[in-house]
Amino acid sequence: MPHLALYTFGVLKSPLTDPAPLTSEFYATGEAVYRKFSQHPGHLAHAETAEGDRGVLFGADWGAWGEFAVPAWYDKGRTVETTALAATLSLWTGLRSAFDAVYTGLHRAALNRRHDWFERTGHPNHVIWWVSDGVTPTWQDGVSRLEHLRDHDSAPHAFTFHRSFTPEGTPARVKGIGPEGDQVR
Repeated sequence: MPHLALYTFGVLKSPLTDPAPLTSEFYATGEAVYRKFSQHPGHLAHAETAEGDRGVLFGADWGAWGEFAVPAWYDKGRTVETTALAATLSLWTGLRSAFDAVYTGLHRAALNRRHDWFERTGHPNHVIWWVSDGVTPTWQDGVSRLEHLRDHDSAPHAFTFHRSFTPEGTPARVKGIGPEGDQVR
């Protein structure tokens, strides 16, 4: 049975090592959200470094998730001291479970604060796609699909919650997701 891969990417207003209260608040919120996500029904896995180093992205050992990559439009730092981004890569059992995790609870509250932490880039901030059972998506997969989404809009290869597709490639609507909120599947 296919699983849903979810890649998120945002450019932070300040580097991850900034000692300002907003950065500390972002970290604390993020850690709480990740704890909740890992317990959410339908969550299968998310990318973590082998060392578990906080703030280390580039050059870290991500195991099966592959080498860390970012979209071409990211033009800030790549060292521990200068990196100003937040990215996630995760696997879910389906659209409903991923949607509910993202748009309810702690993560919904964090989304309400996103403009405190993130720049408004005009680029998509998430992309989803189906992967075969047993496949671990890589950071490069997420970047490629996010860039495809930006250049070509939603398609079965790379889509959003609001314009989603079934594993077979037909348009999907899940109650509460999408412009009409119809339930098709």
